[in-house]
Amino acid sequence: MTQRLDFSKLSPELLRKYYEFSMAVKSAVEPTIKHLVDLRASQINGCAFCLDMHVKEAKIGGERELRLHHVAIWRESPLFDERERAALEWTEAVTRLGPHGVPDEIYDKVRSVLGDKALSDLSFAVMGINGWNRLSIGFQSVPGSMDGPYGLTKSGLS
Repeated sequence: MTQRLDFSKLSPELLRKYYEFSMAVKSAVEPTIKHLVDLRASQINGCAFCLDMHVKEAKIGGERELRLHHVAIWRESPLFDERERAALEWTEAVTRLGPHGVPDEIYDKVRSVLGDKALSDLSFAVMGINGWNRLSIGFQSVPGSMDGPYGLTKSGLS
């Protein structure tokens, strides 16, 4: 597979602004939860580039490998705490919007666990990764192709 076009060269100013947005989100959400959100949304969307990248980032950030494998089965796994489960549930609900949006019971449950500010920040994180997924899927970004420039070779997974 080869990348269809290099959106970073064709739209550098838009890419820079979106990257700035992503960095602002990264500083607003707990690192562990941000890794889980990026992984789960990328799994749901089928984004090979982002899934590859975020597994490596999470490992560099100290995430345990077994938890990385369990993100896809988080409901059945005993490895996630209440806040992480709430974040994963919100990620799924916002990534897979149904015809009537996010059900009240999910919203109420997640809000009661995370609180208003964390839920608001989390929503921007989910929005951010979904946008990156769509860019990478649409233009067929090649998994692992940015490991060097992004410093992901440190993960030992390249």
